[in-house]
Amino acid sequence: MNFGKWLGFFSLLIALYILWEIRQLVLLIFAAIVLATALNRLVQKFNRWGIKRNLAVIATLSLFALITLLFLLLVVPPFIAQFQKLVALIPDVFKEVRSQLVQLYQQRPDLFPALPTATDLLVQIQTFGTQLFRNFFKIFSNTFIVFLQVLFVFVLTIMFLVNTQAYRRAGLFLFPSFYRRRADKILSKCEVALGNWFAGIVINSLFVATFSGIGLLLLQIDLVLTHALLAGLLNFIPNIGPTMSIVFPIMIALLDAPWKIVAVGILYIIIQNLESYWLSPIVMAKQVSLLPAVTLASQIFFTTFFGILGLILALPLTVIAKTWIEEALFKDILDPWQQKPSIP
Repeated sequence: MNFGKWLGFFSLLIALYILWEIRQLVLLIFAAIVLATALNRLVQKFNRWGIKRNLAVIATLSLFALITLLFLLLVVPPFIAQFQKLVALIPDVFKEVRSQLVQLYQQRPDLFPALPTATDLLVQIQTFGTQLFRNFFKIFSNTFIVFLQVLFVFVLTIMFLVNTQAYRRAGLFLFPSFYRRRADKILSKCEVALGNWFAGIVINSLFVATFSGIGLLLLQIDLVLTHALLAGLLNFIPNIGPTMSIVFPIMIALLDAPWKIVAVGILYIIIQNLESYWLSPIVMAKQVSLLPAVTLASQIFFTTFFGILGLILALPLTVIAKTWIEEALFKDILDPWQQKPSIP
């Protein structure tokens, strides 16, 4: 290679290294893009009603601000109060588990043949569980940093929404001139895919939160608002989220009545099956289809490299990656690839 190609190659390596070092910032920018894409669909709907874009953007942002304000005033305070009660009950849950295991050990010691003493093992289990939950809630400990990150995402979202085409044109300059028109079409498909995913996951999460709350209310499980809201929020994380959401109501049921543990498990299984096999095929009919194995692998991949933020954004990142692979790699490179005829 000549000097220019070597210079371009090393520049690419340096750019990739810089992107890796600021990967958390890149993920926050991507989160803003996802949110701006979702809000832009509402702006486009206002446009179709004859409202000019500037007024449509103002109306969309005002509606979003109103919904956010109502959520913060009406939902967040009772949720925080109930969540604090839930955290305070965790030691009682471990004591109950320990008591049940001690009774089981006294009745059936043959079930614990490899244990030196049941008491030592139970103390270790309680210590491990407490540490596990402490690390889990550590995500929410640094409130100020989380607040700044959320504020940064919202500010970027407003900037992207107000001047969408300018930022889009700036992004297209990253592609070679001969490919920019094609890249613009792929970006449009990514926008549609992201919008469909976001609308579908919001509807699914509202369904899960509503029916979880109704079911837990009928079962008379305490702290219903917290459980229902967590079930809806964690539904944004496929596979892992629904499994995590069932832990807390089962813990509360354990302190109340043993039969409620089974009832809560059955309730959540029914809701998840309804959401997976009935609601999702209807709501997400136009969504980019992802195989379950691909979804799980992408969650592990993005979580490994980007942490908890990568886990939250794993699905939209996978949707974008799938769209680009299908359009740029398969349709533009592999499909037109013709095998040269062999010379006899």
